[in-house]
Amino acid sequence: MIEQINPQHIMLVEDDMSLAEWFSDYLTEHGYLVTLVNRGDMAVELIKSDIPELVVLDIMLPVKDGFDVCKEVRNFYHGPILMMTARDDEMDEVLGLELGADDYVTKPVKPRVLLSRIKALLRRLKTHHNTANLTENHIQIGQLSIDANSRATRLHDQPVAISSNEFDLLWYLAQSAGQVVSRAELFNQLSGIDYDGFDRRVDIIVSRLRKKLGDDANNPCRIKTVWGKGYLFVADAWS
Repeated sequence: MIEQINPQHIMLVEDDMSLAEWFSDYLTEHGYLVTLVNRGDMAVELIKSDIPELVVLDIMLPVKDGFDVCKEVRNFYHGPILMMTARDDEMDEVLGLELGADDYVTKPVKPRVLLSRIKALLRRLKTHHNTANLTENHIQIGQLSIDANSRATRLHDQPVAISSNEFDLLWYLAQSAGQVVSRAELFNQLSGIDYDGFDRRVDIIVSRLRKKLGDDANNPCRIKTVWGKGYLFVADAWS
């Protein structure tokens, strides 16, 4: 068993308790503190009270399904959410990402694969924090305020609830204000792997950000699409 002085807390929301306990034992052996939850409604309350470092969220849950849980907790929870389902349906993946999930795995998933995904999400979060502390940790562009230490976003002095990967993408775009950033570059920043030309994750996150930041989806002026090149964060559009 790998011991950690301050183990990172993972909340595993899964109604198949034999599977949940199997994953929990494996993650515990690798040094994580794991909380098991088997109902969607209970998950919402526990995520709100415990604020785990990461949530592994099954879609098929009693009382409230994983999609509803993800949508609800994104109003207050900004840590990574890894969705997990037995259904091999691309629309599930798209919907999960649109609702604020950071990554997605399809069952059956091996424990070491799940562990790898968890480590990647937590590593990205830690790397972002470390980079922010060493360099500029706050961006103010017009009425938009982005703070890397608290990972908080405010527009017109009102808080904007955004997910972990939404924050990372917004921070990266804002740092590159006035420059076109390619989809491949954004994808690499979010996932740490090369873009395969098909994954829609970046487009979905940009779409969510536009909605939350009051940008017109049909005629965006704050985060513009530059066809064939990427996305442009417009510095003078935040008054």
